[in-house]
Amino acid sequence: MTLIDRLALFSPLDLIACALLLLSWLGIGWRIENAPKGKPSVSELMAQFRHEWMIQMVSRQPRIFDAQLISNLRQGTAFFASASMIAIGGGLALIGNTDQLVGVARNLSLDSAPAFVWDVKILLVLLLLSNAFLKYVWAHRLFGYCFVLMGAVPNSGDAPNAFKRAEQAADLSITAARSFNRAMRSTYFSLASVAWLVGPLALIATTLITLAVLYRREFASQSRQILQRLPADTKPPQTSA
Repeated sequence: MTLIDRLALFSPLDLIACALLLLSWLGIGWRIENAPKGKPSVSELMAQFRHEWMIQMVSRQPRIFDAQLISNLRQGTAFFASASMIAIGGGLALIGNTDQLVGVARNLSLDSAPAFVWDVKILLVLLLLSNAFLKYVWAHRLFGYCFVLMGAVPNSGDAPNAFKRAEQAADLSITAARSFNRAMRSTYFSLASVAWLVGPLALIATTLITLAVLYRREFASQSRQILQRLPADTKPPQTSA
């Protein structure tokens, strides 16, 4: 069977649904990270508070609280990375044995497509999960780098380069959080892509629902209103000469 014959197994609606999923995944990510100046996303607001966190850390004694915070962030990324790896393993096992999936589909009166079609649908889920896994791992490593830089920040605002070093740590923390957020979005859309097993209309519906949920959380949620109630102060205090 040639590639054209294999593509012919998918309807135009399947291709449209798959394209909508990928465009929504990339599009919402770009909008969240490049929001209009007058309407920042929750991710951008949190980036400002990460800067303020590091500024406050300069004079905090002791820094056990800061160490616990960054440790908790690393634990969270490690958990999601492990969960993604388990899900990827389950998907790979399912690709190798799609006969059972075809049988379940027939029992549910779903489309009795060839095994190749089911493999491709599962592969889409695995691709999104793999992207999420790689970004979780990278976020975990970046939080580790941030931990090291936090240890290098002087404990006095009068020390040379104290706030510049704190800004470096903040930028690394923001980069790690950006990678983590991208991984979370990949996870969300991987869950939405599971609906393709039911059909293209189900995939379109779950894609639009996921898109609406992500947009609301970033631009119209109560948490965003709370963050804007008292904006972060990202300017370091004036130090004596």
